[in-house]
This record gives sequence, structure tokens and C-alpha cells, in this order.
Amino acid sequence: MSESKRVFSVEFFPPKDEAGTERLAKARKRLGALKPEFYSVTFGAGGTTRDRTLETVKDIIDNDGFPAAPHVSCISSTRDELRELLSTYRDIGVNRIVALRGDLPSGTKDSGGDFRYASELVEFVRAEFGDQFKIEVAAYPEFHPQAANAQKDLEHFKIKVDAGADAAITQYFYNVDAYVAFVERAQAMGIDIPIIAGVMPITNYTQIVRFSEMCGAEIPRYIRKRMEAYGDDKDSIRKFGIELATRLTDDLLEKGAPGIHFYSMNQAGPTETIWKDLDLDSRR
Repeated sequence: MSESKRVFSVEFFPPKDEAGTERLAKARKRLGALKPEFYSVTFGAGGTTRDRTLETVKDIIDNDGFPAAPHVSCISSTRDELRELLSTYRDIGVNRIVALRGDLPSGTKDSGGDFRYASELVEFVRAEFGDQFKIEVAAYPEFHPQAANAQKDLEHFKIKVDAGADAAITQYFYNVDAYVAFVERAQAMGIDIPIIAGVMPITNYTQIVRFSEMCGAEIPRYIRKRMEAYGDDKDSIRKFGIELATRLTDDLLEKGAPGIHFYSMNQAGPTETIWKDLDLDSRR
């Protein structure tokens, strides 16, 4: 794992209404004081929030003065649509994107566009825009839920890297050994890009169970039992979830992770607490 400057970044999702917009603005202001490397901004299945993603990215650049990396999916997209979207992002000052296949819209089995895989999207961006964008791709320490097996998933990851990815951000996980083993196997295959560890502080147990069932992330038994024991005690769930994420972050950095990507769920508190408790500024 690289010993170069560590990268700490934060992910947001586009707000759906005015109240959500206000909450996100407050979270961005608080987290901006920590000076993360960049903010990433997600979108919905099939690109259903693409316009809101663009609006949020533009707002971050114009009003926060921070680099913003939009998630760009090739699902349901044509070459012309992606060329136009990426040109728009370039013109408003974006120089980093997170290139993903994306989730298929509910009830469908086909991408509905000109691309099937994220590797094809990475190739397209490189062919059309050269090095104008730094490209992050996804990685799955516990392997993608739709992959045939862990080896096939790693092979697909290498194809994305070979297509021109600069770095990777992992799906969130709670097992440090899974991350370390994944990185070691990736390096053995000749993959040498930074693999940033994704960390999701648990603040809502029901929500994290639902997310994990969809994306294939494992919640270890001891965490499930602790969370279940708290029942409806939201304060205890939140406290334990942040403590857990703090230990996880510390362990990952001790084991050489080149950075941490915090899945904030548009909340400042958990990431802010972890950042300050671990003095991440001194560990860049």
C-alpha cells in the first residue's frame, strides 16, 4: 500500500427537497472546516437523480470552493448523453469523477444504454477526454453481490484499472481483514492504484441492514447482536456505530490504507467526530 499522501474524502447524496438541501448545506459547512480532499455526489438507480447530482456538484464548487466528484453511471446512457454530461462537468470545473456501472432500475435486467460495464465507461472517458478527469472506480473487498466469485470480481476490477482508472474507492465494510486481503490479492495481480477504504458509520441499524442486503456488505454477528440489543435506543445505536467506525478507520490507517472515504449520509456529526478523535489532519 502506498506511503504517499493519504486522501480523506466525503460522500453526499443529492437532496430531494428544500429541507434536505438545508441539511446538506449545514453538513457541508461543518465538514468543509476539516478540509477533505473532495466531496463525491451520488445519483439514483438508472441515473434517476442525474439533474440533482449536477446541481449539487455545481453548488459545492460555486459556494463551498471544494473539488466535487460526481458519480457517473453508464446504465441507461448513450455515448452522446455521456459526452454531453461530462463536457458540462468539465466546463463547471469538475476534474474528478467516480465512474460506475450503476444499479439497474428496479425490475430490469438490461443496461438500456450503450455500455454494460464500468470498464467500458472508463475507456470511453479516456478516449473522449484524455486526462482531463481523474477517474475513481469502485472496489469490493467482500466482492460484488452479482459476481460469480471473488476471483472473477477481482478480474473485473483489474479490467477497470487497465482501462485507465487512477484510484479506487471500496464499498463500505466492517472487516479490516477482508480489505487487507483484497488489497494484497490486487497487488499480486499487478494492480498498483490506491485503493481507498470506504467507511460507513452506523447511525440507523434498520437502514444499514437494508443497504447491506442490497450491496452485499457483511455486518459481523457481534455488531448485529449489539445493535439488536439496543432496540429503539437510537442514541446508543449512534454512539456505538461511531465508536465502531472510529476503530475501523484507525485500524485501516495502521494497516496502510492510502485514505478513507466517509459515506456521510448527509450528516456531519459522525465523520466530524471520527476525524477529530483520530486527528486525521496529522495522518494525511
